[in-house]
Amino acid sequence: MIKKILVSQPKPSSEKSPYYDIATRFDVELVFRPFIKVEGITAKDFRAQKVNILDHTAVVFTSRHAIDHFFNLAKELRVTIPEDMKYFCVTETISLYIQKYVQYRKRKVFFGNTGKIDDLIPTMVKHKTEKYLVPMSDVHNDAIANMLDAKKLNHCECVMYRTVSNDFTAEEIKNFDYDMLIFFSPAGIESLTKNFPDFKQDKIAIATFGPATAQAARDAGLCLDIEAPSEKYPSMTGALQHYLIEKQG
Repeated sequence: MIKKILVSQPKPSSEKSPYYDIATRFDVELVFRPFIKVEGITAKDFRAQKVNILDHTAVVFTSRHAIDHFFNLAKELRVTIPEDMKYFCVTETISLYIQKYVQYRKRKVFFGNTGKIDDLIPTMVKHKTEKYLVPMSDVHNDAIANMLDAKKLNHCECVMYRTVSNDFTAEEIKNFDYDMLIFFSPAGIESLTKNFPDFKQDKIAIATFGPATAQAARDAGLCLDIEAPSEKYPSMTGALQHYLIEKQG
């Protein structure tokens, strides 16, 4: 019987989140507790990459984390970002977040609609003369670099933030009594094994989102009860609801 579920993500900001509907409908307790957190790298670590922010005329942002750490690092380095710097963001929501740090001017902020870099590239191609800086996490692949190379755009990728384990307190470890754990990244699985080196799954159900997370869970010796997304259930909440209907009716 599933009564208490740990969702390894921050608590949803909206009251309309499907998670709350699930909690009410199936009478389950949902605890939102991220297993990982994002932190900025030090100015010293950034300098070691031999990247000069002011050598660039445009910045590509794929997340709000990237915006936070770009401007925080610039401040730490005492770099004044020029007013004519252009910003290219994968969604409008991310682009609006820039207002936290600089005055928002439509002529210098561009955004895509899908949240994927592919959708942003045609706009970047229209600004072919820009020198693009792409702040990234320490965990990334070469997909973005390869796409920009293919369009012959002048670009430089650099690490500005990293994903680390969000360690559990002694109290949290003592009260770790969940019937299901939901993971969204391989780093979350790593955090589980770090915080609970003697973790035994027993009757605990495991849900994962994304093929890389599922593979990391299997590599850690876990048996999966839910794998999302699937053709039938593209979201974790949809897959979870289906699982609970089957288990609990």
